[in-house]
Amino acid sequence: MKKLSSYKKEQLKNPDFRAEFEELEEEYAIIKAMIETRHHLNITQKELAVSTGISQADISKIENGTRNPSLKLLKRLADGMNMDLQIKFVPKSKLNTKAR
Repeated sequence: MKKLSSYKKEQLKNPDFRAEFEELEEEYAIIKAMIETRHHLNITQKELAVSTGISQADISKIENGTRNPSLKLLKRLADGMNMDLQIKFVPKSKLNTKAR
């Protein structure tokens, strides 16, 4: 059985897969940050739902990547975890600029 990391490394050699992966990378980073923060705070989706007024089903959809949250929803989630939401624009690396 292959480990996920070796499978991912192998798949990223395919240009079509790489392009699709890179396009979704930011979305997955947001999802990962949300899940990690919730776990770090040791709260369940249900507890987060209560503190935000967002249904547990919607929180699950966001964490599973089947719902794309709005900025307003992300702010509510951050507030519910007693966090500030920070979004910033950063220069693209030269490596990413050359690929486009």
